[in-house]
Parts: sequence; C-alpha cells; structure tokens
Amino acid sequence: MRIMIDTNVLLSALVFKSAKMADLIEYIADKHTLVLCSYVIEEANAVITRKSSTYKAVLDAFLLKMPFEMAYTPTEMSTAPKIRDEKDKPVLLSAITADVDVLITGDKDFTGIDIDRPEILTPTEFLDRY
Repeated sequence: MRIMIDTNVLLSALVFKSAKMADLIEYIADKHTLVLCSYVIEEANAVITRKSSTYKAVLDAFLLKMPFEMAYTPTEMSTAPKIRDEKDKPVLLSAITADVDVLITGDKDFTGIDIDRPEILTPTEFLDRY
C-alpha cells in the first residue's frame, strides 16, 4: 500500500520523540510505500524553524535516509473536499491527487470527511487494522 502521513505524525516521531510514531513510520517504510507531500515537508520545516532550529538536522537526516515517495502538493485548492480547517486542504488534496491508499493523521478535522479514497485513519486505527 501507498501510505501518506501528515505533519503531526512526522513531527511526533522526529521532534517529540514518540516511539509509537517512529515505529509506525519505520513499519510503513519497511512493509509499504511511505508517501510525503511537499506541503508536509514544508510545514514540518516551518514548525521546526519556529520551535527550535536544532531539529532541522533531524528532519534533514530523516529525509535523506528514509525511503519515501514524494508527492507534489497542488496550489489550486478549489477541487479539495470540504474540511473544517482550510489549512488542512493541501494535505487532503495531496493525498487524493497522489492516489494514496491511506492517509494517517492525528488531526481530528479529518474525521467525517466523506470520500472513497484515501482511507483516513488515526495512527492507532492504522496499527489496529494493518
């Protein structure tokens, strides 16, 4: 399966040192295809820059060592499904246009979105299901 993660999953593993999120990303990269969109990488970089630039090297090392597929984030958001927080549209539209199987997010704004694909799961739901 091709699986996209959002920024909060990525940062939970890299910055907040969540072993569960780090193991999840390792599992995806090992057993499936990890997909990162350009928006998630840019957002992660911006958050790290605001919080503490010490983590920039951690993000760089992750991106250089971890095998992943890059998905371009479209700039035109008019075709994105309705979502409560407009700031989440780029991630959702990237997952749809990249035609990933699963989008993993801890963001509650993604719950209840009525789309056929991708399947939107929390990290716990993904681990329970797969």
